Amino acid sequence: MGRYKRIFLIVLDSLGIGAMPDSPLFGDTGVDTFGHILEKMGTLDIPNLQKLGLLNLHNAGAMQGVEKPIGRYMRLGEMSNGKDTMTGHWEMMGIKTEKPFQTFTDTGFPQELIAELEKRCGKKVIGNKSASGTEIIEELGEEEINTGAMIVYTSADSVLQICGNEETFGLENLYRCCEIAREITMKDEWKVGRVIARPYVGRKKGEFKRTSNRHDYALKPSGPTALNALKDAGLDVIGVGKINDIFCGEGLTDTYHSDSSVHGMEQTIEICRKDFRGLCFVNLVDFDALWGHRRNVKGYAEEIEKFDKKLGILLEELAEDDLLILTADHGNDPTYSGTDHTREYVPFVAYAKRMENGGPLENENTFAVIGASVAENFGVSMPEGTIGKSILEKLTD
Repeated sequence: MGRYKRIFLIVLDSLGIGAMPDSPLFGDTGVDTFGHILEKMGTLDIPNLQKLGLLNLHNAGAMQGVEKPIGRYMRLGEMSNGKDTMTGHWEMMGIKTEKPFQTFTDTGFPQELIAELEKRCGKKVIGNKSASGTEIIEELGEEEINTGAMIVYTSADSVLQICGNEETFGLENLYRCCEIAREITMKDEWKVGRVIARPYVGRKKGEFKRTSNRHDYALKPSGPTALNALKDAGLDVIGVGKINDIFCGEGLTDTYHSDSSVHGMEQTIEICRKDFRGLCFVNLVDFDALWGHRRNVKGYAEEIEKFDKKLGILLEELAEDDLLILTADHGNDPTYSGTDHTREYVPFVAYAKRMENGGPLENENTFAVIGASVAENFGVSMPEGTIGKSILEKLTD
């Protein structure tokens, strides 16, 4: 059938589909993000995901697969040592992460780090613990506003997050402090995957609300990826949502900031209506950030249903020489204990209008088959040191 002119790779952030064999080593026994959501909810209104074959790959509760799915599907295992956003996305594009990023969930950040941050930012730090972003603003927002302090916190992820009120702290000042924090946390013993600016508005408890002006300061990928190879070959490499943050802009030719996952899908639909040749790489973060970490099964389920509606529009807009790939970067089982990501297999569902038959593919042990397949599709060699083999022939016959 020949190769595709455009590939749309959409990451449903955290939509895992069951525990990997090594999941207990990560503190995750019996986890299953999608399966447990189905079990709790019974049914979901997701006709487009159904016809693509997601439920043929992984069903639970009262829902089953369809007789003739139009997509091709399999499970992908994660080869890297981790279960976070950066590790998952980097592996998709060919990087195997051996050493997990530092976490400070149980202890907060070392006093030496905090002292340097206070000195260089000119702000007293309050918080310095693992917390929900919305809860710590409710707890400390008024103190920050009244005293000029700076809320610093972490989570189960490898992150340092700084909250700042857009009116009293100032958005640019918040970004400045995060840039300082990123520089400080480049030390090996303090190296977190991301520093995140968490702006909010409101003046008192009950009125605080986070805004869409979040900004992530991630580490640059540890080496060149499939994205670099595609860009260097003169192809379009479009990032939607958090992709620019996750890769620090490396290998991208254009980027779109999304206010929500629904907005991200709307942007993707508009991009689909434009003429380009290359990859459109999309991250839809609300599944993870709004619902998985907060252990909100109903909210997660409703987010999947919202996505399915937009997916139906995108499926109609796809051209004959387009390929759509749906996947995830890790799990975040909203029925599990704690607030952390969960070590899980992720789905791989591929569809093109010119595919004659859908059905199962043989499972793969790394996310990196995605980047390798995209590169082969466009006749581009993967950078030296990357992992992954192409499965393009399984998507084009």
